[in-house]
Amino acid sequence: MELSVILESVISLFIVILVGIYASKKNIITEKINKGLIDILIQIALPFMILSSFIYTYDNTIKSNVIKTFYYSMIAYIIMIIFSYLILLPIKNDKKTILHFANVFMNTGYVGFPILNSIYGTEGVVYGSIFNMFFVIFLWTYGIILFKGKLEKDELKAELRKILLNPSILAVCIGILIMIFDIQFSGAILSSIRSIGNITGPLSMIIIGVILSNTKIKKYLSDWTIYYGLTTKLIIIPAVMYLLSLLAKDTSKAINTVIIMTAMPASAMTAILAENFEKEKEYAAVVVSVTTLLSLITVPILLKIIL
Repeated sequence: MELSVILESVISLFIVILVGIYASKKNIITEKINKGLIDILIQIALPFMILSSFIYTYDNTIKSNVIKTFYYSMIAYIIMIIFSYLILLPIKNDKKTILHFANVFMNTGYVGFPILNSIYGTEGVVYGSIFNMFFVIFLWTYGIILFKGKLEKDELKAELRKILLNPSILAVCIGILIMIFDIQFSGAILSSIRSIGNITGPLSMIIIGVILSNTKIKKYLSDWTIYYGLTTKLIIIPAVMYLLSLLAKDTSKAINTVIIMTAMPASAMTAILAENFEKEKEYAAVVVSVTTLLSLITVPILLKIIL
């Protein structure tokens, strides 16, 4: 893929981010409205985007890549958890929890899917959906344990129920059935599903703009852990994943999708859970905002290397 096309895709996303910043500064989108927009994105738009991506003409290569993505995604999460834990040993207390969570849980929904869609089209979103399935599973188990310390038996049952009823997971399950049984939809239904799914990209960028506009970054400019965390998240982890793909001698869209996803900025859930558990919530918001901002530089560089 040409660098100009990659830059064009990222710049177009950045312009929509600016719209979000403007809307927040002018109080058009308040904190309460933004929470509503996040719910619309996660509960409605993203599942429809995932579902629409599975309504596709599949050949054997794509089916093979879906299976590959399943294994690569699971392996990637295990590697990220172990590697992130080791590389963050110099950092102590709650800041380590925040940075470790940010390293393992990236922004698949707001940034990952729009970027995959702009590079590989609906095929990329299919592979991204498989990766996102592991994101949801690990988030509501390992992610919660990171903040809480442990999960009681009743809590574990509740979290597993959350996983099974998560709209994105349900969309992936329905999508896999569509793929296996080659289910066809009428024009009106297909058009409706795609129309709702198409708002994912612009809506997610507007949300990021609102998050960025409300973060006091200056306060943390002298904190070395921020710089250490940013380097780990945006450069070292994607580089490790890329080197492992070279060792595996695989250049398929499946493995590229996993590498691209691991290079995404920290998930907004980093800040949301930090606030819920009252652990360095401002610090977490800065990590989310700054990784999002810097990913506009690091992601195009990575894409140029791997594509």
